[in-house]
This record gives sequence, C-alpha cells and structure tokens, in this order.
Amino acid sequence: MIDVNELRKGVTFELDGGLYKVLDYSHNKTGRGNANIRIKARNLLTGANIERTFNSGLSVQDVRLDFHNVSYLYNDGEFYHFMDNTTFEQPAVSAKMLGETALYLKEGMEVKLTFYNDAPLDVEFPSTVDLKVIEAETAIRGDTATGVTKRVKTETGLEVQCPQFVKVGDVIRINTETGEYTTRV
Repeated sequence: MIDVNELRKGVTFELDGGLYKVLDYSHNKTGRGNANIRIKARNLLTGANIERTFNSGLSVQDVRLDFHNVSYLYNDGEFYHFMDNTTFEQPAVSAKMLGETALYLKEGMEVKLTFYNDAPLDVEFPSTVDLKVIEAETAIRGDTATGVTKRVKTETGLEVQCPQFVKVGDVIRINTETGEYTTRV
C-alpha cells in the first residue's frame, strides 16, 4: 500500500480492480482540514481516463511492474510486434492500446515496454523522435511577417505543424509528449 501523497505523474497503482497510471497530479491544502490530492489517471487495461480526488491519509494498492527495453519490429494491422533486447522474445501489443502514439513508431526504434503479470501493458517512448518528411505544403514567398507554419506528413503517417522552411526529404525532431515539431535535424 502506498499513501496517496506519494502519487506523482507516471506512478501506477491499483484501485477498484483496475490498474491506473497517473497522468496529472495536484496537491491542494486549504487553511483548515486535510489536504486534497486530485489526480487524472488512465486505466491501463481499458484505456479510459478518470479524475479522482482523495483526502490526505488514504492509501492505494501499489503494483509491481517489470520494464524491458525492446525494439519495434513490424505492424500486422492488429498488433505491433517488438523484440526484447536481452531475451529476444517477441511480445505483441494491440493497436488499440497504442492508439495515436503508434504514429511515433519507426522500424528498429527502441522503446520501454511495461509488463504486469507477464503481459505487455504500456509503451514508454523516448522524449523525442526523428522522422523523415514525405509530404509538405508549398511555402508562399513573402508570407513571413509572422511565425507562419504549414502541415507536413512524416514517413509514419504523422501530421505535424512545421515552419515554412521544412521541405520534403528533411528529417525533423518531434516531441512525443506534446506531438509538436521541435527542430530540423
């Protein structure tokens, strides 16, 4: 059991038969009385998001998770297949579990896979990903009075807003937490 005061972003816990990963955390202390801990969490089994408020002093069940560094191999339409870098086992993760984050995956890319009871549960991406631009709108000359952006499409199908100077063939760095363009590589 862990105290709710120890819940921080990224912590996984068990509540009412579900496994949850904390996405956002805030600690509110009023003048009198106990503090309130407000969290936003994602159910790792169903993908549903919840918001919950706990009074200070309560406890939730902590969970033992295993982490493995894996390399992305391929997608068969229904599952994304990875290979464990140490044991060479090939776990598969459902496309539903990855959702939109699957657009950051590139062949051979290393990610951290979270296991619970020997079943893959969650994928942790690096903070940035380098992807090649395959489609880009044409820039209009003289349209530079403000920070004008255009939409580009990357090799994985991800669409991102970028500055006007990015063109087809460029490799761009994308922040995986925000999904925004960072720089040209």
